[in-house]
Amino acid sequence: MQRFLILAALAATLTSGAQQRTVRLWDNATAPHSNGITAPETEKEGRLYDIAETELYIYPADAAKATGQAVVVCPGGGYRLVIIRREGHEVGQWLAANGITAVVLKYRIPNGHREVPLEDAEAALRYIRDHAAEYGVDPVRVGIMGFSAGGHLAGSAATMLPEAVRPAFAVLIYPGITVEPEERHQGLFNRLLGPGHTTADEAQWSLEKRVTPSTPPALLLLADDDRIVSPANSTFFYKALKMNGVQNCSLRIYPGGGHGGGFAVDHVYRSQWRADVLDYLALLAQRDSKPTSKTE
Repeated sequence: MQRFLILAALAATLTSGAQQRTVRLWDNATAPHSNGITAPETEKEGRLYDIAETELYIYPADAAKATGQAVVVCPGGGYRLVIIRREGHEVGQWLAANGITAVVLKYRIPNGHREVPLEDAEAALRYIRDHAAEYGVDPVRVGIMGFSAGGHLAGSAATMLPEAVRPAFAVLIYPGITVEPEERHQGLFNRLLGPGHTTADEAQWSLEKRVTPSTPPALLLLADDDRIVSPANSTFFYKALKMNGVQNCSLRIYPGGGHGGGFAVDHVYRSQWRADVLDYLALLAQRDSKPTSKTE
């Protein structure tokens, strides 16, 4: 992870006079693995395609409300693209305005190279912990949040990274989780694992099977009428957390809202979703009132 290419640039002024910082971590030539993409990156209506360079967009917490927490935000996009505006920048600005430093992750899409998004998420977690003092963050209060395929990425970080690197908590919003028949999002796993992958490969990335007693606590948010990612994905993961004795977990299933709305202004439960996330993070902050340093 010493191979970060850190090129920081100050950008637009945000809440409380803080400035967004953009940090370039690496590209396919300098990262541990490449996703094989050589086409130029493009953006259309807040969606990024052909991503081959990993960047962080850091939104420092409003100093008047700062909790010491930070969240790495993983937008969705089915592992085909990254919905950087709605499930990235807008979420980052909202978290920062509520006292939580947000690290919006523009991760490289896998393109069949399964290790690539997870190594980007790991790099993001390491970066914000290594620079915790700079951002006023407690390094043991760094969590991760993900939407849809970004929820699978966040859940992978919570269950598959070495324990010393894992996030302190996870917020998984309509996440893809399982490869169980009738419940899985096949396109997500096809893009992650690539052609010719086996059922054993799928089982390795079926996250409910990766939960252990050392998995961090999680909040799962989803809608009962989700027709893209079956609600069973979240219920399987929650059940695995409880079977392994993981404490401070929560599952919120709303009666409507579908898939992919994130925190959009027209989402029927937008206010409730936001309140539930902030309540959960406040609960964890209270629990962690006597933090200790996390070391590798």
